[in-house]
Amino acid sequence: MTTQIFLASTLYGAATLAAGVDAGGFPPAGRRILLTSNHAVAAEVTPGIADAPGFAALRTRFDEVLDWNAVIAPQHPSTWAPRAEDVPLWERQLRSLWGLGDDRVELVVESLQVPPAQTLCRLFPGAAVDVYADGLMSYGPTRFRLDPQLGMRVRRVLHPDLVPGLEPLLLTEFGARVEVVPARSLLKVLAELPPPGPELDGVGDSPALLLGQYLSALDLMSADEEEELHASMVRGAHALGHRELVFKPHPGAPAAYARRAVEEAGRLGVRLTVTSAPALAETLYERLRPALVVGCFSTGLLTAATLYGLPVARTGTDAVLARLTPYQNSNRVPLVLVDALLPDLADADAVLSWTPPPPERVRGETAGLLTAVGFSMQPQILSARRPSAEAWLAAHLTPRTRRYFTRRRLTSLGLPGGIPARLSFLPRSRTARRLARRLRRVLS
Repeated sequence: MTTQIFLASTLYGAATLAAGVDAGGFPPAGRRILLTSNHAVAAEVTPGIADAPGFAALRTRFDEVLDWNAVIAPQHPSTWAPRAEDVPLWERQLRSLWGLGDDRVELVVESLQVPPAQTLCRLFPGAAVDVYADGLMSYGPTRFRLDPQLGMRVRRVLHPDLVPGLEPLLLTEFGARVEVVPARSLLKVLAELPPPGPELDGVGDSPALLLGQYLSALDLMSADEEEELHASMVRGAHALGHRELVFKPHPGAPAAYARRAVEEAGRLGVRLTVTSAPALAETLYERLRPALVVGCFSTGLLTAATLYGLPVARTGTDAVLARLTPYQNSNRVPLVLVDALLPDLADADAVLSWTPPPPERVRGETAGLLTAVGFSMQPQILSARRPSAEAWLAAHLTPRTRRYFTRRRLTSLGLPGGIPARLSFLPRSRTARRLARRLRRVLS
């Protein structure tokens, strides 16, 4: 008998898996287990997805729900991995604990590069692996070089089609197939989730919805800068004529992060409702049908535009692009895609006239940009894409697109746009690199 084990750490991830099951994206199995994992720093006192509103509707697609935190306690799912010599012992223990016997196991996991997904795959070394992604990071390259014994086990990468016409780079170095989770199935599952609480009952028709991301927790900006970003969302929406606003903070962000937005709304004379309900942004799209969705580089912006057909606008991407380090930072691809595809909140004409780019344009312009950025991030993992990256940079590097690259990075990789062409041999010259290292030692 085949047992499929689906690992999920977020409600949106569980919804993506449920949509994949509904769409027939997984082969028949004798048993389907949903394994939940709570990645909160204080997971012992933080509710997991099994306690989230709407989870009961999602779990009906699975025969059983198990708790990974309980299995490995007191270890934390985001950090624990078994010693190599203990793997056979752990596999026997899990087969006994979960009643797997000699079943053939198939794993469906997220974020294969890190625990707990990588840990689970190591504990079942004979299991085939599917990877699913629910956000924009899947369009970027694999973050770390994976052990080929693990990477070659990956059969598919499943993802919602948030940028129609664009294929993810994730795990392409192993030849994994890319498959789309149908939008129709995902919308059906998301519609089953309960609407937000009564705090939104008084909100008028078609408000502007502002999305917080808690970027200061990722060290992408300071707390003050993030509060100012929220206030700028209020100002931008007001400038476009919106007088009814809803702000959805990130679930992990302190309540104080909405303070400046509330003050700015009061100064401008607009009504701002802050929702603290632990609900997905998609439930707000269903319930409010906002006239505009504003954010920095949240996946929710592309979800709103692509799946729900809602007007969207970005703000603050310039500042984050300017300071994002290192270049390999996995937030770079979501940031670049949002900045390149969506209109700036400060440009009223662009916001009012924006429509999603057609897939044929995405397959050309956006795919070329993604290849160049992805190769610049992970040149060893995506080494086969160097010619494509060089060709795109040589033809399309303009003042507008240069913001997505740094001259230092292009120079170190010997790519167009780095140092002048007549000196382009230097980054590839061992002698030049050796002399540069000696010079740095002398100067330091």
